[in-house]
Amino acid sequence: MADVTLSRIGALLRGVLELLWNKPEGMPASEILAYLPELTPLTEYEKAYSPSTNIPRYERIVRMATLPLVKAGWLAKSSKGRWSLTEEGRQACRKFPNVQEFYKEAIKLLDEARQNAPSYIMAAEEAEEKAWEQIQKYLQVIRRTEIQDLVADLLTAMGYHIGWMAPPEKSRGQIDLVVYVDPIGVKGPRILVQIRHKGQALTTEGLKNFQSALGSSDYGLLFSSGGFTGDVKDEIRNEAFQKLTIWDLENFFDLWIRYYDHLSQEARQRLPLKAIYFLYFSGEV
Repeated sequence: MADVTLSRIGALLRGVLELLWNKPEGMPASEILAYLPELTPLTEYEKAYSPSTNIPRYERIVRMATLPLVKAGWLAKSSKGRWSLTEEGRQACRKFPNVQEFYKEAIKLLDEARQNAPSYIMAAEEAEEKAWEQIQKYLQVIRRTEIQDLVADLLTAMGYHIGWMAPPEKSRGQIDLVVYVDPIGVKGPRILVQIRHKGQALTTEGLKNFQSALGSSDYGLLFSSGGFTGDVKDEIRNEAFQKLTIWDLENFFDLWIRYYDHLSQEARQRLPLKAIYFLYFSGEV
């Protein structure tokens, strides 16, 4: 970043912090980088594509500039490419209202011996984000019946038993799967599963409608490929919804990876994945 001044780095980081300040759940890095030019007009140099990476220079500048913030514990980056401002990061913002001083302090906390090492970390970070973007897009566009099969595959891998699955020709109702904890459904409660595959966030109305379909001894699993509104995420913590579990695509995929070794070969073919290994010394930077 030799051609970029501390002042410009500060301006770009200010835009990142503004986008994240009122987003406790964080934002995908791709959205942050897409919105950033609206908050901080870019120079011609920053808008130009880097010959070595074929991405706009400002994206690489921001990714490099955020590495010290991650090391300082002020910015969190998930493997799905979601960035969020930590509570320590909020405190640091209040302590250093001048974003250049904020950045300087973060650099102080980063081991100087590692300053030349971030290239391999960025390669892994960018690859993880791109991979998740592709997987997410794939899951969002496949048919609803295919999503239903994947959810059934995952529950089976987790040790549950599918007692009933809505047939493809059935008009969509409240329940798509009936799941038991034993093969014949005589032990424990049954779990009713509803699959929402509309591409939009589920609201509290949808949450309450699903709850109304549950019997007094039933548990519920609500899957929404479009995610959930903030109100739903707040509401689900209430005691009234203690028998409900919600899954968005990230929850589903994290569990898919966790139970991958238990998935059938047919299930793996429905969502084919390949592991790729990167050099990544997470303890150093």
